[in-house]
Amino acid sequence: MNAPTEATLLRIYLGESDRSRHVPLYETIVLKAREMGLAGATVLRGPMGFGASSHLHTAKILQLSADLPIVIEVVDDDEKIRALWEQIRPLMDGGLSTLERVQVLAYGPKNVRPEA
Repeated sequence: MNAPTEATLLRIYLGESDRSRHVPLYETIVLKAREMGLAGATVLRGPMGFGASSHLHTAKILQLSADLPIVIEVVDDDEKIRALWEQIRPLMDGGLSTLERVQVLAYGPKNVRPEA
């Protein structure tokens, strides 16, 4: 992906305890994105949240939850994001997934500066 460019952001909200064949679902999704050659994916772990069930998940010591919120963000062109979604949709059991149009301002490995 060359920056700046229009891209699509897939954001998936799920729980830390969600699994796919005994593997954390977030791990399965990120590895699938990498296998399909997408530009990048990030997993964010939240200290607190709730979803459709309204059950509160928190990292507070007195209310310790083993199912903290997880957000996965994947960015690439729309076609690649939709192809990824088709692959991972059957693995999803609830949760929330969204798509957004985004503008990529910079993209590349560390310590590599664009030529002036």
